[in-house]
Amino acid sequence: MKKLFLVTLVLFSLHLNSVQAKDQFVGPNFSGVYSCKGTNNKVGEYEVVATLKLNRISSHGEFGMYDFNTETENSLVYRGQAIANGNRLALTFNLTDGRNADYSTGIAEIQKISSTRWAYTNHYYEPDDNGGDYGSEHCVMQKPVKKIKNTKKIKKLPALVPAQG
Repeated sequence: MKKLFLVTLVLFSLHLNSVQAKDQFVGPNFSGVYSCKGTNNKVGEYEVVATLKLNRISSHGEFGMYDFNTETENSLVYRGQAIANGNRLALTFNLTDGRNADYSTGIAEIQKISSTRWAYTNHYYEPDDNGGDYGSEHCVMQKPVKKIKNTKKIKKLPALVPAQG
């Protein structure tokens, strides 16, 4: 009985490992900070900073799951999520102001603009009691900040040995 249980457990474990290996995320990673310029039918032109961060635990196959937030000029942060399939991206975030909860929903196409950077154009809709509003924004991934290496080597001073006398 114990042998049958152990064999079943080993086979089940092997099956789980093979399923997990097939489900590994293989899509492009769009994680980064993006500078966005947009226009809205009610607000007009605006600028925001958007951040996408890949959620590796939930991402699988061609589907990339992202934590997504947008920060406005006056430091207001809207938090949400996004899902990518190939170069298509669906985005949503909560526009909560404390009294009610409205959501922004968008769809974007992503293009590679260099070997390490991406850009996307998001078309979105935000419902409200007055028919809602809509707009679009073009977002370009900011260039990564290069770390400056300290090229000067610090000479080690010989340890002082107390004179014996």
